[in-house]
Amino acid sequence: MTLTEAQSYQSFGSSPQKDGVGVVMSAQWTSEHVLALAPDAASAKNGQGLAMLNKWSSLGQQASVIWGECQGSGKTPYRTQIDVSEPAFRCSCPSRKFPCKHSLALFLLRAEHPNVFEAKAPPDWVTEWLTTRSQRAEKQAEKQAKPSSQTTDPSAQAKRTAARQQKVNAGVQELRLWLEDRIRQGLATVPQESYQTWDRVASRMIDAQAPGLARQVRMLAGIAHSGGGWSDRLLEQLGRIYLITEGFQRLERLPIPVQSDLRTQIGWSLSQEEVLSTQPAQADCWLVVGQRTDTDDRLKTRRTWLLGLSSATFALLLDFAHGQQPFEQNFLLGTCQEAEFVFYPSAYPLRALLKTRQEAVLLSQPPSGADISTAIARYNRAFAVCPWLEQFPLLLQAVLPIREGDRWLIQDVQGVGLPLSPRIDPKQGWQLLALSGGKSLTLFGEWNGTDLLPLTVWLEDRFYELK
Repeated sequence: MTLTEAQSYQSFGSSPQKDGVGVVMSAQWTSEHVLALAPDAASAKNGQGLAMLNKWSSLGQQASVIWGECQGSGKTPYRTQIDVSEPAFRCSCPSRKFPCKHSLALFLLRAEHPNVFEAKAPPDWVTEWLTTRSQRAEKQAEKQAKPSSQTTDPSAQAKRTAARQQKVNAGVQELRLWLEDRIRQGLATVPQESYQTWDRVASRMIDAQAPGLARQVRMLAGIAHSGGGWSDRLLEQLGRIYLITEGFQRLERLPIPVQSDLRTQIGWSLSQEEVLSTQPAQADCWLVVGQRTDTDDRLKTRRTWLLGLSSATFALLLDFAHGQQPFEQNFLLGTCQEAEFVFYPSAYPLRALLKTRQEAVLLSQPPSGADISTAIARYNRAFAVCPWLEQFPLLLQAVLPIREGDRWLIQDVQGVGLPLSPRIDPKQGWQLLALSGGKSLTLFGEWNGTDLLPLTVWLEDRFYELK
């Protein structure tokens, strides 16, 4: 975990109040904002090296779009364009990093020398990009607005659903028998068993078109080697999987949101098109409070947490990218934007899809959090209606990092503490303590029911990302 100063709030004059949560400011990109978008330290350094006026020509802007040409080693300069409202990038260079060093450099120039960008009509290569983006947005809107009955054959869809239902039913029954046999045999020999013991069962779930169950079975393999208390954790996970099979047997008698949760756990979730066309949109000013990227082999998964300032609702966006491919959407930590999100159906909705968005703006002060007891009480209520929550958003106010034995915790003014995730490097705990300087922090992180993984902190008027 490294500490990155992602944002320093500045006063830009009077602005409207947002329900007492914070003052929303007009957008003003700074160098810190831009460098926070860099895919790695090398890209940030190279971008800074190219952020010099003598390396760029034909700089211009129109509305929220800026562009420029950067002379490289070849005859033809690299053409770079940015829509700063999202932000979205395009560059003609061959780099597979996103954003590339030229995009970062152009963005840095705009942040540091905004007056050099002359307002004028864009060249053809910028117009072409804008037209392509506009057409893509129109097609997406048409796809969302089109009734699902017009895009699929109801009869064929029913046959596919029935066939998959039959496979899943058989897979769930097989998994139930395996779980019952596993408990009857006991857990004492589990540490001596090979990975293939679990992989065979997981592969069978893939054959049964239940990838969600396969993922959870594979997770069991590592629990036996996770240190003290492994048997309790393994038994808890086995019980959770068994609860899924129990619920699936009674699926039709359960409330619709619970049915959706069970199907999601099995790996039978709605498509994005179905969610966008069937679920209502929720409009709010959404603050980006946390972001985390995980890599499994070459698949990158980015989790972006947002907080609706008026509704006090959390939304989780999941983005996926393979290899060096960029993520489809960009959200800058610490910024707000008026947007509409559509939530996946659930007994406790968290995962959402973006429907519409406006230009990002800044927040002048930290969001209001809760004390630890209140936050955990919310988690308990959520877990009671949706016991398959793996990560839960906690926004905590007035907490301090403290050292207890060989573990780090956070503690609020009432003296209530929460253990931090063991994935945090102990040295970073000291760094977090130094950052606080003995003063209380506003902290956002993911709670898994056992420990907290901190993602961001606010200290007075400054915002830091924890990686």
